[in-house]
Amino acid sequence: MDSNDILDDKDSGPEVQINFPSSVMSRIEEMMGGTEQFDSAEFDAVAYINRVFPTEQSLSGVESAAARCEFHLAGVEHDIRRLVRAQAEQREAGQNALVDAQRCIAELALQVADINKKAERSESMVREITSEIKQLDCAKSNLTAAITALNHLHMLVGGVDKLRSMTRSRQYKEIVLPMQAIMEVLQHFECYREIRELSSLREQVHAIRTELAAQIRADFKDAFTAGSKSTISHRTLSEACAVVDILEPKVKQELLKWFINVQLQEYQHLFSAEQECAWISFVERRYAWLKRHLLATEESLANIFPHSWRLSEAITQQFCKITRSELSNIMSSRRSEVDVKLLLYAIQKTYNFELLLHKRFTGTELGAEPVDVGNDKSTNEFDDNKLAGVEPEPVEAGRPGGNNGSPWIGLIGACFEPYLSLYISSLDTNLRSLCDRFIQDAKAPASSSDTSANTSGAVISSCADLFLFYKKCLVQCARLTTGEPMIELAGVFQKYLREYASAVLQASLPRAHSSALPLAVPSMPSIVTNLHTLLRDDNQGNDARYTKQEISKITSVITTSEYCLETTIHLEQKLKEKVSPGLADKIDMTPEQDLFHKIISNCIQMLVQDLELASEPALQAMTKISWLNFDNVGDQSSYVTQIIMHLKNSVPNLRDNLSSSRKYFTQFCIRFANSFIPKFIQNIYKCKPISTVGSEQLLLDTHMLKTALLELPSIGSEVRRPAPATYTKVVIKLMTKAEMILKLVMAPLDGNLEGFVAQFVQLLPECTVAEFHKVLDMKGAKLSKAQLSSLDVLFKETCKNVNSDINK
Repeated sequence: MDSNDILDDKDSGPEVQINFPSSVMSRIEEMMGGTEQFDSAEFDAVAYINRVFPTEQSLSGVESAAARCEFHLAGVEHDIRRLVRAQAEQREAGQNALVDAQRCIAELALQVADINKKAERSESMVREITSEIKQLDCAKSNLTAAITALNHLHMLVGGVDKLRSMTRSRQYKEIVLPMQAIMEVLQHFECYREIRELSSLREQVHAIRTELAAQIRADFKDAFTAGSKSTISHRTLSEACAVVDILEPKVKQELLKWFINVQLQEYQHLFSAEQECAWISFVERRYAWLKRHLLATEESLANIFPHSWRLSEAITQQFCKITRSELSNIMSSRRSEVDVKLLLYAIQKTYNFELLLHKRFTGTELGAEPVDVGNDKSTNEFDDNKLAGVEPEPVEAGRPGGNNGSPWIGLIGACFEPYLSLYISSLDTNLRSLCDRFIQDAKAPASSSDTSANTSGAVISSCADLFLFYKKCLVQCARLTTGEPMIELAGVFQKYLREYASAVLQASLPRAHSSALPLAVPSMPSIVTNLHTLLRDDNQGNDARYTKQEISKITSVITTSEYCLETTIHLEQKLKEKVSPGLADKIDMTPEQDLFHKIISNCIQMLVQDLELASEPALQAMTKISWLNFDNVGDQSSYVTQIIMHLKNSVPNLRDNLSSSRKYFTQFCIRFANSFIPKFIQNIYKCKPISTVGSEQLLLDTHMLKTALLELPSIGSEVRRPAPATYTKVVIKLMTKAEMILKLVMAPLDGNLEGFVAQFVQLLPECTVAEFHKVLDMKGAKLSKAQLSSLDVLFKETCKNVNSDINK
């Protein structure tokens, strides 16, 4: 085959362009010794010739260079022809391989088709072989079912006659297994209910079961009815109980109901409403009767009733229901005879009894924990000797209802709940006496020990006594009920919290005799109003400062009110935990908490006003200084020294007294800064006219006072602590305003009123027109009404523009 034919054959096929990655191409070039530069798309023949023959002398070797190129070209053509021939051979071999593969595939398809035909023939043969076997198997199943049905029918027919015979002869022990077998057979025949004979047999079985139930009830009535001469043994009755277990559940329920009523007939007779011992003062006798009766019943009837029937528990439960109903009725009819002592006695005895039942029957039908009743043969659980050393344990629940898994607690005691208002009334009376004692102690002169306690701002001792009594009342009432009486108790607590706040805490404040509250508990607004009257008014000429003992009383009231506030919050939480969930929202002690907050706030205001009163003479002395005639700036003025001295004398004592209430000491510092610094600024406005030197001196005094105020929380203390950030922010903001006012006073007018207004608004953007006038008065500016009016307009416009820029 000619090479041209090969090339033509190659070109006749689809053109395939293979693009190799750059890494592959570089590797090919490396193996082939690099790619000829003539293959490059950027090859420049002229430049190449100039590089090979740079001079005329080098042209002498052009023939040899051309010979080398021709030789190389011939070698490349030879390689191309060789590669084309090899490719043609490989193409032919590939086509041959493809033809061989197609031939093999066709042969394989023929073999698969042949296998499928053979498989179909085999399946047909298997179906023919097994068709007769399936028929035989179906016949066998039908025959087995028929034989089973006939056997069951034989058992049913024979069993009915046998059951009827054993029922009449009271062979209860032998009845159990046949009866269970017959019931299973009847269950098997449920799908044949339309057969008349089977329906007749089913009716006969149900008739026998009904006859059995009636006969067993009659046997028990004969055996346990007073005056009857029954010959039925306990063993026969015990075997009858086993039969009852396989009858309808209502048979067992009716039998137990009748038997329990028989057992409690004596109790209902002994403690009927006409009997003297039926009254709640003899309630313990009721519980003693049940203990004795259960002991006797368990000893005499332990071999009759199965343990699974829980006879003692059922008798006890019915006893509790009857007792609750009878006690409710008798207390309702004799309500006037119920007093709190008698009520609490009955509640305590009932609670102890219910707690005993909780321990005895834990894990049973009404209990919450599993117990092995099969091995529980301790029939003397109610023995008084065993109970002699047992004390009742508190159960974290109310009496009726939810008691954390013990339904016995409150099963009887619920009848006392409608009368617990008597108990709440007694608590009210006791709290009234307790608060009267607290009031008398507050009015009595303080002893030396009390004086030493008050000097440290300690909590008033009566406060702890009050809440301790509250705790005892809450624990005791929570054991009795979780219902409405708990809401009444919360109301009593709130009443005496207000009483304590008004008649004890307020009475402890100095000069409280002039505004003392009456002993009757006032409303919330009247308390607040009277507390405000404790704050002294400087305009009334009352400039006497509090003594050290009076300061101690005020700080003691603060710490006591804080204790009352925190304890009241916890008291409200505990009440909501103890009360029924549906009533928790009715408990709200927020007004009482607000009252203690108000007392603390007013006490802090009293301390602030007292310290301000000490600084008042110094501020007045500042306004009397002739600031216009100052010649030079010296050290801080005497009035600043006087103010700092008062701070050093007063604040350390307050800090020590409020050491246990640091947050209220911080509040005192913040309030003092918010109240004193504006007064200081108002007194700065009174220093007019003032010269530039006087302004500089006053600015120096302001800076020294600012430094002292920043150190106020730790003034006089050996331990230096950084002042709270909130307090520092207040002092810096207000004192910076005072400094800016003095800087504006020092700023010259020089006829440039517009520039002064712009500077004023820039330094004091929150100032008013009135303050602007005061600064002008301090500068001694002499302006006409027209100038002043135009300045006011300019001031307002500038403030408006500045505010609009800030909002943007």
